[in-house]
Amino acid sequence: MAELIFWLCLLLPAYAWLGYPLLLTLLTPLFAARRHEPAQPMNVSIIIAAHNEAQYIEEKLRILLAQDYQARSLHIILASDGSTDDTVARAHRVIDPRINVLDLPRQGKAATLNAGVAVSTGEILVFTDADNQWSTDTLGQLLAPLADPEVGACAGQMSIPVAGKGLSLGDSLYRHYEGWLRKVENRTGCMVSADGALLALRRELFQNVPAEVNDDFFISTCAPVAFKRIVYVPAARVTDQGVDQINKQWRRRLRVTVGGLQSLAQRRALLNPWRHGLYAIALISHKLIRRLAPVLLLPLLLSNVWLWNAHGFYRLSLIAQLIGYAVAVVGLLDGQHRLPRPFRLAAFVLVTLAGMSVGVWQFLRGQRYAQWNPEQNR
Repeated sequence: MAELIFWLCLLLPAYAWLGYPLLLTLLTPLFAARRHEPAQPMNVSIIIAAHNEAQYIEEKLRILLAQDYQARSLHIILASDGSTDDTVARAHRVIDPRINVLDLPRQGKAATLNAGVAVSTGEILVFTDADNQWSTDTLGQLLAPLADPEVGACAGQMSIPVAGKGLSLGDSLYRHYEGWLRKVENRTGCMVSADGALLALRRELFQNVPAEVNDDFFISTCAPVAFKRIVYVPAARVTDQGVDQINKQWRRRLRVTVGGLQSLAQRRALLNPWRHGLYAIALISHKLIRRLAPVLLLPLLLSNVWLWNAHGFYRLSLIAQLIGYAVAVVGLLDGQHRLPRPFRLAAFVLVTLAGMSVGVWQFLRGQRYAQWNPEQNR
């Protein structure tokens, strides 16, 4: 029994984090590469939900207005979710008839996004965060695949070009890993979801975002619900900053895990492979198994202790696990960040996996995160 537990707890995480992307990589030659022509003029509404984003909002609005994409019409909606700083006042400094500022009471991100969409006029909705940086060609690159009527949503590429001195090193490397995974998902036609930093959706597909879900996942999966594809556009780039602090990484992982599982519960129909084919398998692998896999690491360790005398492989496996955890703990204790990068990376992995495990427990207990505070993610 101990051996069965060990191998199940080893193989499922290995599949979720490595086997699944490698399998898709092997399948990519079977799928033709798609080419997209330059984006055609469309009616576009860009929606930003913001809470206390005064330091970023003016620059963000100005770069949106400076995009080189020639839209048929452009409508920018800044929806402030009960900001207590001067986010709204600074947004009003950017004077342009294409900007609409909504000064809303505190109600949560989902309701704020729904309010922004309610006043939008575009056939294409673009969602982005206030604190990430665009290039002048980001919008045009993002919208190009929508010339194909089978494409319902598009996802941009978010990167962290300058890692900080703490756990943000892990953030940066994780973005590279996600980029690889999304490229192979995109090539095989089963791109699972988009990042909230940059995503576009056909307006007729939009469904109001429920409270307590991860809004980017829910919005982008409006496309596969309607049997339309999500397309990954690596050329549509946005840059962001990582999170160095342990407590902020921890809170973010809890919130994302609980919201992600709640999102999957809302979108459970998409998990049916008989109805949604390869997309359902990708969704199960990328979003469900990966979120549940960290829970298996503790029974993996305990079963490995039990199997110490069974075979030399189990002794090596246990030693490797203990060394990995020790390096991570030392990395967490290195407040001055003097140790080599592997210690910080191990610390990031440990905080992430532990946060996901506790997040699964919180979800099962019925805990939900209705409010949001972007400052906690910086």
